[in-house]
This record gives sequence, structure tokens and C-alpha cells, in this order.
Amino acid sequence: MSEPAALRQLLAEADCLAAEDQVRAAITAVAARISADLAELDPVVLCVLKGGVVFAGQLLTQLRFPLDFDYVHATRYGNATAGGGIEWRAMPSVPLRGRHVLLVDDILDVGSTLLAIADACQSQEAASVRTAVLVDKVHGRKARPGLRADYAALEMPDRFLFGYGMDYHGYWRNAPGIYAVKGH
Repeated sequence: MSEPAALRQLLAEADCLAAEDQVRAAITAVAARISADLAELDPVVLCVLKGGVVFAGQLLTQLRFPLDFDYVHATRYGNATAGGGIEWRAMPSVPLRGRHVLLVDDILDVGSTLLAIADACQSQEAASVRTAVLVDKVHGRKARPGLRADYAALEMPDRFLFGYGMDYHGYWRNAPGIYAVKGH
């Protein structure tokens, strides 16, 4: 589905679950919670590529404390719609030993990727690992019962979502809101 007309049609027919102003307000609210909790911890904020870029970019400007920033790239999806095994593409270059880590990602769906990244941080002897996601998808298929992000800006239904960093076959990460594919 890389034809521009078909991709525009996908967006035109999609259900907007959160408009841009709603998403921005949710990011502001979660940034305040994170700031209150982490301000004195000298954290390392790790953006999970690619999906976490939009959320991390807007979140970082609202965190009211000094922080160290890096990224990690691990994926189960690539541009596919179904996950497979974890593929590591880049580990953080910042030493994590003794540091408080905040992982920032676009979505907590099943959570296998986020758990694997958190485990990798713990194996580097991070003092603590917390997770912040733009969207926590509500369903009963989490990788671990009761799995939740430490900070979630929004909760969304179990539909195929895109926009604000989340993609549809690699496209529409730049959509100015959070959308669900029609019929999914």
C-alpha cells in the first residue's frame, strides 16, 4: 500500500480517536507526572526508535529537569503489522550502570519489545527502569498479566492505530492525531 492516493484514502476513511490538541494535552499531563517523579534522579531518557520519536520530541521539551538523552532501536514489527522475534538494531551508547532510565515509546500493545528493552537496561545494571508511552492499548493479550506502562499519556481501544509516531506499513507516523484504520 505505498501508493500515495491509497494512503491518503486510508487517512480520509480512518476514525480519529484523538485529535492533535487532545494528544498534546495528554503529553503535557504525562510530562508533569514524569517531572514530579524523576526531577531529582539524573535520568537517562531512551527513545525507542522509530515509533517513539514524535512522542519523545514533544515530551522532552516539557520535562522540567536536566536529563541525558539517547536512543535504542529494537523491533518486532519493522513495517509489518504482525510482530515476530526481537530484532536489535542499536543499543544505547550511554552507560546505564547505576542510572535511572526512562524508556519512551509510542505504544504499549502486547509489550514484548518494551519488556525486552527494559530487561536489556536491567542487564546493564540500571538503578531503575521506567516506561512512558503515548498510548497504552487496552486488551487482554499483554506479554505479562497486568503489564502497564509507568506513564501512559492515553489509553486506546484494541484497534490498528497510526499517527503521532505509530505507523501503518511504515506510513502516516506524521498524521496529526491518533487514528484507527477503518474496520480494524
